[in-house]
Amino acid sequence: MTTADRTLERHTGATPKPRRDLVLVVAIVAAAALARPLVAGFLDAAALRNWSTIFVAISTQATPFLVLGVLVSGALAAFLPQEALAALLPRSPFVAVPLAAVAGAALPGCECGSVPIARRLIARGAPTAASLTFLLSAPAVNPVVLVATAVAFPGRPVMVLARLLASLLAATTVGLLWAARKDGDELVASARVDEVRPSSRWVTFGETAQHDFLHAGGFLVLGAAAAAALQTLVPRTVIDRVAGAGPASVLALAGLAVLLAICSEADAFVAASLGQFSLTARLVFLTVGPMVDVKLIALQAGTFGRRFTVRFAPLTFVVAVGSGALVGWWLL
Repeated sequence: MTTADRTLERHTGATPKPRRDLVLVVAIVAAAALARPLVAGFLDAAALRNWSTIFVAISTQATPFLVLGVLVSGALAAFLPQEALAALLPRSPFVAVPLAAVAGAALPGCECGSVPIARRLIARGAPTAASLTFLLSAPAVNPVVLVATAVAFPGRPVMVLARLLASLLAATTVGLLWAARKDGDELVASARVDEVRPSSRWVTFGETAQHDFLHAGGFLVLGAAAAAALQTLVPRTVIDRVAGAGPASVLALAGLAVLLAICSEADAFVAASLGQFSLTARLVFLTVGPMVDVKLIALQAGTFGRRFTVRFAPLTFVVAVGSGALVGWWLL
């Protein structure tokens, strides 16, 4: 049982299923192997080869960055005192929010890990708006994600700059809007809970890295498979029509980012494969994905409650789409 599982059992009384992420990944691989003859019956040899090529290419390119990210995330969870983060933030939320957005660049990790970090910051007295800003910023502007974006878009360094600026703008805007709410602190009151102290930092490191890799790796596989299927099964004329639909193409990729729920350390490779879409639409995909997707909505609801999530997730989506489109129009 992991540290996170022990925390869940202590506060909810629920007994989590051991190694559920490992079971999920094994189930996905087994289902893929069993379904291969059925898929082959629907696809001709050329289509199947095309799907396999795209799937393997995306997965192979993204995996090293995913591994690096989860190792850094595990090290931060094990060796960096959360009190240090809270102590660095000013008490005024309108000063702390921009600082928290920039501070996200220093802490590489999956967006799944940013939710418990934000909860710990709030529990230790950090301004709520600044903690939520950090939640949005850290998975989107950290060095691992930016290097992965540079590799996924070779020869286009402006894409890295655009992603950095759009993500910082979105995180800061959401944080400031949340700071202006009178009920902002009340909506995250459920985050103020005690924590289970791990017996060993190295145990925490191993458990965190394993959890993040299995959890994010499963979504990477699904995202790569979906991107490959989109390129293979959907007629090119349909994709070209959507890609050329102006604002509709931006909203289409924003919605796709929410549904695919790809780890931020790997999403640039999926975005790069969607070459029919404009750079601005793909920038929106990269801005929305690390901040609001189906798994993050579930994590936030479980951590902060439904009342918080039904207000925070739509706000984040609208601001992220607007920030990506604005920066894309300006730079790309």
